[in-house]
Amino acid sequence: MWRSFIHCLIVCVISSTAVATEIYRSVDDKGRVTYSDQATRGAQQVQIAGSSNRQLQHVVRVYDGDTIILQNGKHVRLLGVNTPEIESRHQVEEPGGVAAKQWLQAQLPGNSKIYLEFDQVRHDKYKRLLAYIYLPDGEHLNLALLEKGLGTVSIIPPNGRYADELIRAQQHAEKNKLGIWSMPEYQSRPITEISSHSKGWQRFTATPINLRKGKKYTRLIINDKTDIRIANANVHLFPELTDYLGKAVEVRGWVARNKDHYTVLISHPSALIMQ
Repeated sequence: MWRSFIHCLIVCVISSTAVATEIYRSVDDKGRVTYSDQATRGAQQVQIAGSSNRQLQHVVRVYDGDTIILQNGKHVRLLGVNTPEIESRHQVEEPGGVAAKQWLQAQLPGNSKIYLEFDQVRHDKYKRLLAYIYLPDGEHLNLALLEKGLGTVSIIPPNGRYADELIRAQQHAEKNKLGIWSMPEYQSRPITEISSHSKGWQRFTATPINLRKGKKYTRLIINDKTDIRIANANVHLFPELTDYLGKAVEVRGWVARNKDHYTVLISHPSALIMQ
């Protein structure tokens, strides 16, 4: 009943921004998601955007766990989530990549109808559309991927509309060791091992000892060969960076190497967690 109700509601909202309705989303202790117009304990309100920010599209193919191809040929990269890579001529398969793709394919069989919701920046450097994806019944697929542990949070400012919800979804999966959070390849390692684990998304524990500000980046220095790099344009999103000094942290992201120097570029506080 609720699927039909929410579908009707979304269609009405898309047709007219004057419609205002409250829908609430709940997750039980087994990870099952339900929707209701009643605000039960622990439920979170679903924000339904107007027609200026949401559009109906059809999917012809799932490319991988976080990218789909529309009927018009455009590629859409799911905002706020990163899933492991699948095998291609450019890269090797990462653990969990096939599982994420298969799950998304099951949600989006041939010519599926979806709604795209955009944030502040609509395209990435590869000219892919950047969007939050919803099924006609209101299910938020970006959020669902994280709740099931099929991917990790990846907030790239200024796109961060649902950052808090996405982070909570990841925390649920991590706490319950779902998906990638149970895999040895994605467990946290000391940053002293960075030279032997520099491929793909990684988790490292470290203790910053110094702070160095440059023209474009501020760096939390780990040692003379390793740092955590934050664009100055994003520093305002973080707590005072001096608060991290001398504290054990977990840094999450991709490692860049320049000769014998390693750096992890992060864009959001969700990638730098105090222990």
